[in-house]
Amino acid sequence: MPHRPTQQDGASDPRRHLPSVSDLLEQEAVQALVAEHSRPLALDAIHGALERYRKTLTSTGAPPDLEAVTATVVESLRRNEHDRIRPVVNATGVILHTGLGRAVLPQRAVDALAWANRCVNLQIDLDTGERGKRNYMTEQLLCKLTGAEAAMVVNNNAGATLLILAALCEGKEVIVSRGQLIEIGGSYRLPDCVHQSGAILVEVGTTNKTHLRDYERALTENTGAILRVNPSNYRVIGFSQQVPLADLVTLKEKQDVLVIDDLGCGALVNLEEHGLPHEPTAPDSIAAGADLCCFSGDKMIGGPQAGIIVGREELVSKIRRHPLTRMLRVGKLTDLALEHTLRMFLAPERLLEEHPTLRMIATPAKDLKRAAQRLKRRIDREGLPVDATVAEGESTTGGGSLPAVPIPTYVVNVAPHNLSAQELAGRLRQHDTPVIARIRDDQVALDVRTLMPGDDSIIVAALRACAGREERA
Repeated sequence: MPHRPTQQDGASDPRRHLPSVSDLLEQEAVQALVAEHSRPLALDAIHGALERYRKTLTSTGAPPDLEAVTATVVESLRRNEHDRIRPVVNATGVILHTGLGRAVLPQRAVDALAWANRCVNLQIDLDTGERGKRNYMTEQLLCKLTGAEAAMVVNNNAGATLLILAALCEGKEVIVSRGQLIEIGGSYRLPDCVHQSGAILVEVGTTNKTHLRDYERALTENTGAILRVNPSNYRVIGFSQQVPLADLVTLKEKQDVLVIDDLGCGALVNLEEHGLPHEPTAPDSIAAGADLCCFSGDKMIGGPQAGIIVGREELVSKIRRHPLTRMLRVGKLTDLALEHTLRMFLAPERLLEEHPTLRMIATPAKDLKRAAQRLKRRIDREGLPVDATVAEGESTTGGGSLPAVPIPTYVVNVAPHNLSAQELAGRLRQHDTPVIARIRDDQVALDVRTLMPGDDSIIVAALRACAGREERA
């Protein structure tokens, strides 16, 4: 005969014997979570853990004890908190690592952010007490550093491009070389941006070659702008050609048309002085006659995420009046950090010493070799079950800047005895201060070019905790 459930059967269901929320809150380990993370987050972890037990326990399973459920709650909250934004060690050799927040802010910019713990004169005229101009000093610095008549700051360069086209080219044709129809991370495609702005995209030339005559033939009465786009995250090499900006400017003699230069990464200094290939700079664009130039703040400038627009005052003023400007504007934190990053470019003799991004780019390989050897010796002294060796390697700029341009570097390769390189790299990412590294030839490669002062000690502590785990067991 089929078994009929009884009240006694229900009473034996292990889900009925799960600890209560109040019992769990009284546990010392959970109280520590409340003190560290807050009661609401601890309660979320408790409810989540209990719900998972209710879904996975069967009527015949053994009910977990209070200690086991408590451990699940603690692990749940710690795992959730593990994904919060926090400092990491960048040992990848990618200087502008998008996943790691791109540029490391200069200390001067970090110090300035401390002022945000109180009110600041973001938009007040201190002489009159009336409403003032946002980003005033930042814009003055941008004009001084680029030679432009006016400047403004928005949230990123994609936003800057969209805003320029929406404000100045809606309903008009925008001419772009086919070899410059870029796509960047996050599914941003230039043709989509042009379409969203209300402008009309006109493609000229071929993928690998575009001539001045291609632009000239495309000019019509409805042409609003010629848009030159720096392919800062790829290169077309071999049988290829693009038209220099100065040549595009000559077309203004034939027709009243805007020339807009989208630089992408946006250098302010000549990178050739640091042994890197030529990268168009904002001052060069303005000097060549571009009406407007836009670029990023968190790439070669080394500041916070921002989109920068510089150029003719009448055009910038028109852009300011567009409704999108308020939607894309930056707050006090970005303004403070960008201003104090830009100030560093006024003292070029100290730039490499104080500017983390440019310092990482320009550090000679021989200096990195010595740094790698020091790190190796520190690892060796720990007596861990790993083999550490120093080897030559290649760093990259990253962040959609200087693609296919390797930068000579030195790495410390760590080969674990009892783990695979993938397992060790995973454990390093789980460390209290995560260490992010590359894997090369089944070894964890620690590129010293992107290390900050003090990172050596963090790496050694992480290896002690992660590589030596089996040995202690």
